[in-house]
Amino acid sequence: MRLEGRGLMADSEMSQVLAAMREQWTSMVGMAVMFTTSILIGVFIQPRYNFEVYRAFGEEGTTEAGNIFFELGLILLFTIGIIWLARRGKNYLIKGIIMFALWYSLLICIEPFALILAYFLGLGGIVASVLALIVSVGLMVLLYKFPEWYVVNTVGVLVGAGVITMIGIAFVPVLIIFFMILAAIYDYWAVNKSKHMLELADTMIGLKLPVLLVAPKNTNYTFLEQEADVMRRTERQEVGLEKPEEGRPVASKKPKGRDALFMGLGDVIFPGMLVISSITFLPDAGPVVFDFWGDPSKPVYLGPMLVGMGTLVGGLVGYMALMTQVARGKAQAGLPLLNGGSILGYLVSGAITLGVGQLWQDITFL
Repeated sequence: MRLEGRGLMADSEMSQVLAAMREQWTSMVGMAVMFTTSILIGVFIQPRYNFEVYRAFGEEGTTEAGNIFFELGLILLFTIGIIWLARRGKNYLIKGIIMFALWYSLLICIEPFALILAYFLGLGGIVASVLALIVSVGLMVLLYKFPEWYVVNTVGVLVGAGVITMIGIAFVPVLIIFFMILAAIYDYWAVNKSKHMLELADTMIGLKLPVLLVAPKNTNYTFLEQEADVMRRTERQEVGLEKPEEGRPVASKKPKGRDALFMGLGDVIFPGMLVISSITFLPDAGPVVFDFWGDPSKPVYLGPMLVGMGTLVGGLVGYMALMTQVARGKAQAGLPLLNGGSILGYLVSGAITLGVGQLWQDITFL
C-alpha cells in the first residue's frame, strides 16, 4: 500500500510537470530557438576566424590542457569578482566591465556580416570594419538605454555566437569536453550547493545585462520591470507544496513558475563551442558542404559537419530534459544536462560518421 501511494504521488507530480510544460511550451520553444540560432551563427562565421592568428593560445595551445585550467580559473575569478563588487554596491563597475566584454564579443560576430554587406555594395574592408564598429556600438547604446527582453536577447544571441566561435577554434574537441565536464561539476555545485550562481544571475538580471536569455511566458511581460531577486526568491519557495492550517504539506494544483524563463549564456556557449570545435578540428571526410567564404578560409566537410550537428541535437535533447525540471519553477544547473547531452551527441554521431578512433586528439598537460 505504501509503495502504491508513492507511485500515485509520483504519477501526480509528473502529470503536474507535463501540464506546466504544456502551459509554457511557447517560451520553452523560444528559448530552444535562441539556443540553436546562436550556435548556428557561430557555425556560419567559423571559417572567417579559423586561422592561427585568432586562436587564443596559438596553434600549439589547441592541445594543451593547462589552457583549459587557465580558462576555468578566469571564470572562477570573474564570478568571485562580480559577486564581491555587487555586495559592495559597485554596480557601475560591474556594468562597465561586462558591457565592454559584451561589445567586443558582439563586434566579433557582426564583423563577418559587415564584410558580406560591404562586398555586395562594392565597398572595401575598412568600410566593413567601420560599419561593424558602428552597429556594435549602436546595439550597446540601445541595450543601455532600453534593455527590454527582445533587445537583451538580440545582443545575447550575437554575443554568444562570437564567444562560441572564438573558444571553439581555440581547443580540440577532447579538451573542450574536458572543459565541459569540469564546468558542469562547478555549475551543479554553484547552483545547488553554494548557490552563489543564483546571486550572480540575480545581479545580471538587476543590471539588465545580456549574459542571459529571456523567454517571456506571456505577451504582457516586460524585462524592464523584472525584479532583481527572482532566482533566489523562487529558490526559497517550496515548489509544488502548500501548507494548510494543520501544518501538513499537500500537493498543489501545479508547479509554481516565473513570468519568464531565464538561461545563462554559458548554457549556450559550452554546447556551442563543442559544435565549433568539431567542425574545426575533426578530420576532413566526405564532400565539402560549406564553402561560403571562399579562399583563404578552409571549407567544412560533411563528416565534421554531421558530428557538429549531432552535437547540437544532443544539446537540444539535454535541453528538453532540463525543461522538465525548469517547468517546476525552480532554478536548475543547466550545464550537467546540456553538456551531457552535447557530449553524448558528439560521441554517437562521431562514432557513426567518422569512427571512434577519429574522435581522439593527443593532448598535453604541461
